[in-house]
Amino acid sequence: MNKTAIVIGATGLIGSHILSLLLKDDRYKTIKVFHRRSTGINHPKLEEKIIDFDEMEDWRKSIQGDELFSALGTTIKKAGSKDIQYKIDYTYQYEVAKAAKENGIKKYLLVSSAGANHKSANFYSRIKGELDKDILELDFSQSFIFRPSLLVGERTESRIGEKIGFIILQPLSKLPFIKKYKPIKGETVAKAMIHIANSKENKNQIFELDNIFKILEH
Repeated sequence: MNKTAIVIGATGLIGSHILSLLLKDDRYKTIKVFHRRSTGINHPKLEEKIIDFDEMEDWRKSIQGDELFSALGTTIKKAGSKDIQYKIDYTYQYEVAKAAKENGIKKYLLVSSAGANHKSANFYSRIKGELDKDILELDFSQSFIFRPSLLVGERTESRIGEKIGFIILQPLSKLPFIKKYKPIKGETVAKAMIHIANSKENKNQIFELDNIFKILEH
């Protein structure tokens, strides 16, 4: 295969693993990364495009390829406000997805979150749920949404809340009402996404945490 994959959020925990795995995967000829800052990676398959996500007309027509992996996201602490977090977690990802659909990309894969629900009273769960719903309404030929729980792995920035959550949830994750929040490695999610991208799965599937783990068991 000589596929072209697009990745946004390529310096994040899951996105960095997606990029690393795609660069090693012979099924992909070109990996396009759209980001606000360089990944610092030099590779013959990598096409890096440094953009301002707010200047949509500058990059909209460049979203061309076979598959789009969307792993952009932030925290309220890092963003500084709900408005900025909404822009990063919802607006930017939705606008890239919309451009991808307009440009004929057939396959879309999104990192969402456990508990995503557009009707949730929780701000983070609500914006994740809104994005999930609106992505499905774009009606790609194939849409795959992944809802991992607490993510573990090496990040470029420290997230104390995640470390505390891991310490608390790991020993409790076998309990039925906490099981859906079992910690998962960012690399595991990335591997599952690439596996599904190259499978014969039907369109518009949402993979909750248990199903993400099961993908790599086969």
